[in-house]
Amino acid sequence: MSVPRLEEVRISVRLFAGLRERAGADHVDVDLPEDASVGDLLAAMTSTPVGSLQAGQCVVAINRTYATARQRVRPDDEVALIPPVSGGGGAVRHIRITPGPLYLAALSAAVRDERAGAVVIFEGVTREVPTLSYEAYADMAHERLHAIAEEVAASHGLCAVAVEHRTGDVALGEPSVIVAASAPHRPEAFAGARAIIDRLKSEAPIWKVETAHDGTRHRVEGILPSTHLRSDIEHS
Repeated sequence: MSVPRLEEVRISVRLFAGLRERAGADHVDVDLPEDASVGDLLAAMTSTPVGSLQAGQCVVAINRTYATARQRVRPDDEVALIPPVSGGGGAVRHIRITPGPLYLAALSAAVRDERAGAVVIFEGVTREVPTLSYEAYADMAHERLHAIAEEVAASHGLCAVAVEHRTGDVALGEPSVIVAASAPHRPEAFAGARAIIDRLKSEAPIWKVETAHDGTRHRVEGILPSTHLRSDIEHS
């Protein structure tokens, strides 16, 4: 009895830094069996302009999350090869959880880089109510923000990232969070800044309470973070 042959699917793989220079393109397409894993994808690079890859030369990101060698790759996934980040995570310039005010100019200056042609700043400000009060599990929030910044910087090709978040009372119109991101070009800078703030809102252990105009207080409901959040790179 013959074993049915698996159909092949085409996977588009984004390339960055030295791998992009090596291939002479910002992406390559590879044809893989429909049940292919990350390990299969890396082996298939031999037949592309990227060429053979040795252990430690890169990791794979799938949908902007670092993947293990056994993880499956699907045609609609956003797949990228991530070489070692310059300076061992040096893209993360500044992370701070603070009860004090936030200063946009300081974060903008922190992400200036001679490689960057675009700097994007996002401010999240109190709206509609007189005060928002923030509470944080500060040590864990700091670690989570640093991990998010590292992962997004790598997956979006950012030059530098800086993030600050307030605790305590934040008055109407004042910023409670600032995200600064720089990149060679504006699409990466915009996408990177958005990815950081979106993940911060769902992953960092930070909570808020609204104080209404009549003085009543209301805790803002959130979502329960996944227990499978990753803060490191798995190599196998």
